[in-house]
Amino acid sequence: MLRHTMAAVILVVLFAGISVAAGVDGRWQGTLSGPNGDFKITFNFKARGATLVGTVETANGKVPISDGKVDGNKISFRTHFGGSSIDHEGTVSGDTIQLKITGPWGQSDMTLNRLPAKQNASQ
Repeated sequence: MLRHTMAAVILVVLFAGISVAAGVDGRWQGTLSGPNGDFKITFNFKARGATLVGTVETANGKVPISDGKVDGNKISFRTHFGGSSIDHEGTVSGDTIQLKITGPWGQSDMTLNRLPAKQNASQ
């Protein structure tokens, strides 16, 4: 009986992790304030198990993410712009990601919103 209960608990935890990981897939957009004003950033994410892959789109083009990880509803990854490494840590909650960004300028926060599926397909 205890074995069956433990097996059931393990399966529930595994499926919960998979469903949250799948919840990060798609296009997400947020606004970041910079010295020249606010600008939009679009993130393209795909979870492959515990690995997060994707790109970041800015007005200057697309940049791949590296070192991406998914752990339940937590994500983390790194980008590289102009020779600088920028770390990102976020929490996924439905159609929102609260993202903490740490770079050479210090730390900033950003809220990402999932783009609608129609926008996902057309862009």
